[in-house]
Amino acid sequence: MDVSRARRLLPPLTAGVCAVALVGGCSSAGDAAAERSTQAAAPVAANELQDDYRAVIKNVLPSVVQIEAGNTLGSGVVYDGKGHIVTNAHVVGQEQSFKVTAATGGQPVTARLVFSYPEQDLAVLKLDSVPQGLRAATFGNSASVDMGQIVLAMGSPLGLSGSVTQGIVSATGRTVSEGRTGGGTGATIANMVQTSAAINPGNSGGALVNLDSEVIGIPTLAATDPELGSGSAAGIGFAIPASTVKTIADQIVKNGKVTDSGRAALNITGRTVLDDNYEPAGVAVVEAPPDGAAGQAGLKPGDVITRLGDTEITTITSLAEALASMKPGDKVTVVYTRGTTTRKAEVTLGET
Repeated sequence: MDVSRARRLLPPLTAGVCAVALVGGCSSAGDAAAERSTQAAAPVAANELQDDYRAVIKNVLPSVVQIEAGNTLGSGVVYDGKGHIVTNAHVVGQEQSFKVTAATGGQPVTARLVFSYPEQDLAVLKLDSVPQGLRAATFGNSASVDMGQIVLAMGSPLGLSGSVTQGIVSATGRTVSEGRTGGGTGATIANMVQTSAAINPGNSGGALVNLDSEVIGIPTLAATDPELGSGSAAGIGFAIPASTVKTIADQIVKNGKVTDSGRAALNITGRTVLDDNYEPAGVAVVEAPPDGAAGQAGLKPGDVITRLGDTEITTITSLAEALASMKPGDKVTVVYTRGTTTRKAEVTLGET
């Protein structure tokens, strides 16, 4: 995934009368006492934060598992007391059965796939038996997630089960497109949580947790820097928000599949087209079923979509990213070309 395509300085020191403190001093006894108090408070605050970290790890780690899917490893989160595990679709791949091990240790337990939903890169497994010590995670409110919050990422990076990394919420509301290389699903996912906590291969499907021991997201992607080739860009990772996880997982647990994706669609099959300079220039409609959103608005195979609402469309990825911010039933103007003619259509968006 190429996020570059998608993806305090201290005030200047000023001179003042207290500069003479270097040779003669100008602080009062009260100032000195305050400074000693501040210095004493610093290690206390650090110890309290360290205790918070330890408490969160103790609370949440029994809700995190390692998933062995064929020849690959990933992570998962215990969703309920019935043995349902939520993870990423790209972790399960094409496998139907798995070996699941608690992050706190113990023998592997077999699990089966309930349903995989690559469009949102989520999947649910069901343990054949629930080991002692495993407990369901508590999922937080995505609306309360904000920049600067301290978070911990728990999972099995590089197969190191039960690993924990620390960072902050760097941003919210990111729309990120996942590549298909390396087992990715190619999904475009909206409202993702960006974090500086280290996300490495094997973390996928694990838990991004706040200091209230709540899962606020499922770590899914690490950014890649095109200048580093396939290497990850340090400190830029993305997690699917808890609200999306719960919406999708609840449907899978209840119905065995996703019945209401909430994802807007034009209901077309399309491909990126290039202009005379071999630059991406739009999305050609390959199929547009008459009962689909685009088909009902008059679009036909061969039309080339160049704008969706206020967003210029140059590639199939840019189209997916534009749709990710919309909802089924929204009305949007689609600009497209048919032959040498530019046309517009008012489309009521469908659902994937």
